[in-house]
Amino acid sequence: MLYNLSFTINESSFAKNPVESDLGKRILKSSIDLIDELGFEQFTFKKLATAIGSTEASIYRYFENKYQLLVYLSNWYWSWLQSKIIEQTYNHSSSYFKLEKAIELLATPIQLDTAYDYIDEAKLYHIIISEGPKVYLIKEVDSVNSQGAFLAFKSLCAIISDLILNINPKYKHSLTLASTIVETCHNQIFFSEHLPRLTDVSEDDHEALQEFIIHLTASALRS
Repeated sequence: MLYNLSFTINESSFAKNPVESDLGKRILKSSIDLIDELGFEQFTFKKLATAIGSTEASIYRYFENKYQLLVYLSNWYWSWLQSKIIEQTYNHSSSYFKLEKAIELLATPIQLDTAYDYIDEAKLYHIIISEGPKVYLIKEVDSVNSQGAFLAFKSLCAIISDLILNINPKYKHSLTLASTIVETCHNQIFFSEHLPRLTDVSEDDHEALQEFIIHLTASALRS
């Protein structure tokens, strides 16, 4: 069994790698706390500087702006989730099992990972659900994409796409289905919490969400 696979974050997501210093790790930890509490719009580097007992200038040495910080957190989450899928499916040969495990991890509340004491994965999970789309729903998406800002998300979808093709090599929409699985898991969780008339999934009923995604995926692969 593999444990705590290491991963790297694309350099376009930071000015200085935050995990290489104590201050950088404190920036990550407190930014997650604040964004989860306040929301991305109300979050500022001034508030972050107060929380960590430092200066705004020190934060700007790591991140050019709060959008870049959100990109970093998003990349960290998708990379970490990919490592969890690999860890929990490494000893299994069945692509069916691996795909269901990936769906389970996407549709289930995240538990804290003690390997990274500067990241609260449970809070980051909430941030990705509520704030994640703001990473790519911007006017400059093509320019940001060209810098590699979305590589972690693409890599996760590619893994799921490969599992889909292992099950049905003739399926023509594997990447579309893969990204749909990821986005639907998070959208339905958000809807259940805030816009319940848009979903049949009750708040906190993650088992029902997982069942729906598996049914959706199986139906698509049989068509």
